Amino acid sequence: MKHYIIYTIALTALAMPTMAQETYESANIATEDVNGTARYVSMGGAMEALGADISTISSNPASIGLFRKSGINVTMGATSLSGSDGSVAKEYKFDNKKSPMSFDQLGFVYAHEYDNGNFLNVAFTYRKSRNFNQILSHSGALNGASLNKIPYQKSLIGNANAGGYFLDYDKDDNIIGYANETSPNTSGCFSQVDYLFNNTFTIDPDDGNAYYYNGKDYLFVRDQKGYIGSYDINISGNQNDRIYWGFTFGIKDVNYSHDQVYSENIVDSHDNSAGYYDLYDTKYISGHGYDISAGIIFRPIDASPLRIGLSISTPTWYQLKSNNYTRLENYGYDNNINKLIGMYDNGKSEDKYEYKVFTPWKFGASLGYTIGNNIALGASYNYSDYSSIDNRYITGYTYDSYYDTESADTKSDRLMNHHTENSLQGVSTLKLGAEYKPMSELAIRAGYNYVSPIYKTDAQRTTSLDTDGCYYSSSTDYVNWDATNRFSLGVGFIIDNFTIDVAYQHSAQKGDFHPFETITVDGTQNKAPAVEVKNDRDQFLITLGYKF
Repeated sequence: MKHYIIYTIALTALAMPTMAQETYESANIATEDVNGTARYVSMGGAMEALGADISTISSNPASIGLFRKSGINVTMGATSLSGSDGSVAKEYKFDNKKSPMSFDQLGFVYAHEYDNGNFLNVAFTYRKSRNFNQILSHSGALNGASLNKIPYQKSLIGNANAGGYFLDYDKDDNIIGYANETSPNTSGCFSQVDYLFNNTFTIDPDDGNAYYYNGKDYLFVRDQKGYIGSYDINISGNQNDRIYWGFTFGIKDVNYSHDQVYSENIVDSHDNSAGYYDLYDTKYISGHGYDISAGIIFRPIDASPLRIGLSISTPTWYQLKSNNYTRLENYGYDNNINKLIGMYDNGKSEDKYEYKVFTPWKFGASLGYTIGNNIALGASYNYSDYSSIDNRYITGYTYDSYYDTESADTKSDRLMNHHTENSLQGVSTLKLGAEYKPMSELAIRAGYNYVSPIYKTDAQRTTSLDTDGCYYSSSTDYVNWDATNRFSLGVGFIIDNFTIDVAYQHSAQKGDFHPFETITVDGTQNKAPAVEVKNDRDQFLITLGYKF
């Protein structure tokens, strides 16, 4: 029977030991927030050329060379989230009030003057470079489109080698689809979601045929948590107060998790209710990475306070591990014979795998200018081409790497990287900041931060590529986020050698949510209408510091 072939292919895919990451999850790991000391955040992060703030340790390591005194500081914060549909989150008992206190930064700088006006500095800092906390919840109409149609299309196997429906790229870089006898020999592209549908919903156990139902509407909610902690070690210098240089070695600690539910109401061909199904997914991603940054700042005119900064950062080489538990509960029924659709009412899948992701290079340029002792102005521009993210899978283990996947052999996932290249794009980040001191003990600050969109307008997440990166997919939703705008304000106080800085940052972002990819099913486009969602954050920070 056909469904036995489906199960065999799906189980073979799930049994593969190590897989690559996919485009949208890689993009989520690769991006960063503006976070650090309250002074840095309140000035929009535009301090790469102004320097003397430890939060610039990785964006321009040379800025640490501007420290003339040693110091230590610590930052605590709280973040409030908004932009989700509270009624949907409440229905599935997801916490919709997110304003947790957090430990955001700890830094230490040792400034050593080895000659008159020349310094050699050493610094260490911890910073929460990425805050994953977010609740995304809403409802939407489907107008006949349905998630269950995708595994149905994949299950139309014409022969044992066909593998069902999948996508590929031709020699002209155009995406093409295959199904049934027209597909070349392949192991198939069944994700964990497809596997669950084929076992619990799509295949009729009596005749072995595949069926699908139309979608009426859906509910979706995801509670996303976690962070990336950045640990940076820096060495930098100041040459005659004209040239500043620096190098930073960084280590990243990834901690990500989410719980989500996708619930879809289905109807039969006569538009009569045929029940519903719920798809639950719990995922954990953990791991580490490392990178290297270098920078220089110089004053081209001795009599002018104008500073120009340049920086470069290598990719972050991530070694990651993903664990998921996915469950499909089937409450669909056949109106004609009043029986449950599929083999049984629920199924589950859980698995773990290790892989690597290499983020793109980063390039930065910055300007800093001071007017007397009262005004400081900063501007920074950074560029990174996220279409060059390298998703990699582990191809084999040596004797030395069997228990240490860090040194295991890896290979780029060609098809997934091709998908990344066609889905993501170069991102420009503009930072502007200003500080005014009406008196030496008081500083007032403001900043602005703009990040261009990382996703192309026609990008879509897919589980239909015949590639390792799709086999372990345990969810199908995606959001094509638009540009990010951040506005910040702050104030700082100096009391002898102690400093107290407070900052507020508002971040606003919109995006189009899609519950699943768009493919053609039985000659009709299976496309769910996009729903606009928001990712708005309000962050409060306080930094306590001491200089000596």
